[in-house]
Amino acid sequence: MAASPSFKASWWRWLSDRIPVLDYYIIQELLPPFLFGVGAFTSIGIAIGALFELVRQVTEAGLPISTAMQVFFLKLPDFLVLSFPMAVLLSTLMTYGRLSSDSELIALRSCGISIYRIVLPAILMSLVVTGLTFVFNELIVPAANYRATLTLQQALNQERPPFQEKNIFYQEFGEVKQPEGSTERELVRIFYARRFDGTKMKGLTILDFSERGLNQIVTAERATWNVQENTWDFNNGTIYLVSADGSYRNIIKFENQQLKLPRTPLDLAERGRDYGEMSIAQAQERLAILRQGNDENKIRKLEVRIQQKYAFPFVCVVFGLVGSALGTRPQRASKSTSFGMSVLLIFGYYLLAFISGSLGQLNILSPFLAAWLPIGVTLGIGLLLLVRAAR
Repeated sequence: MAASPSFKASWWRWLSDRIPVLDYYIIQELLPPFLFGVGAFTSIGIAIGALFELVRQVTEAGLPISTAMQVFFLKLPDFLVLSFPMAVLLSTLMTYGRLSSDSELIALRSCGISIYRIVLPAILMSLVVTGLTFVFNELIVPAANYRATLTLQQALNQERPPFQEKNIFYQEFGEVKQPEGSTERELVRIFYARRFDGTKMKGLTILDFSERGLNQIVTAERATWNVQENTWDFNNGTIYLVSADGSYRNIIKFENQQLKLPRTPLDLAERGRDYGEMSIAQAQERLAILRQGNDENKIRKLEVRIQQKYAFPFVCVVFGLVGSALGTRPQRASKSTSFGMSVLLIFGYYLLAFISGSLGQLNILSPFLAAWLPIGVTLGIGLLLLVRAAR
């Protein structure tokens, strides 16, 4: 139920009674361009990133319009959260640019109010939007994106199985005792399955190096995970025991054999969600599974993405700082100039973030540095601009 005008008036009165007049005035100036920015950047983003593709699928692939509308609204939170930092930048640029061009900043400074105090409401608002962005990014966006993917696949009959169907490969590392008595982390087992149908692994080959050097080879027609025993049940296979000189010591054929191997190949076979469909907790769980498989490229990529998920909300703060500092410069910038400047700054930041993230995935930068370097650089630029504006 919509709030009545009297309720809104009383709420604003309650708010204005509890915060200083200067902060209340600047926040009132910041909110309209912020809401305009959220609407404008969300509209542009979703039109380019989702709407055109949905229209193409309606006309070419026969996607029902009702399903397209459902996917459109499920995609909306993703673009909404992307618009928050950009809207903060636009609102601070426009608000402080207007205050500067109307000489209100000169009037405030002549009363002894510093630039740092004048931009404080914008920084506080940016912190609030940072928290809002984090909540959206963790609680709403992953679930909505995942639901949108499932809805679209079901409508287009493109449902992919929730597991990897071919070439399940797993390398197990462990502590191996050395001849001198010490232990070192070495490869102890290689697990390969040619196919997986969601229940059974088929065409298996296992190389066992757990006793220093290759000591047995297991081949089997199929294997299933025994939930009660926490073991693998192998069927119709052969165990080749290898002696220290590399010759076959014995060959054992079996119809049913239980082997104590980790469950990890089954976890690796399960197809995980895409990065945009996982919360930080879900991404951490996937990372723990990937680390058991020692696929360094996937591990590195996910580590960078997790750090980027932590870093992204803080773009609101640095954009708020940069926008405030630039807006307080003596100028007569129009709203269109502020909008154009926002687009250039946003492009520059995301270009830097893209390069930094790529360097992280190439192992040139650490995952932490890859995600937080653009934040640090932009924060430094914002502080420098603010100090110069305050002189």
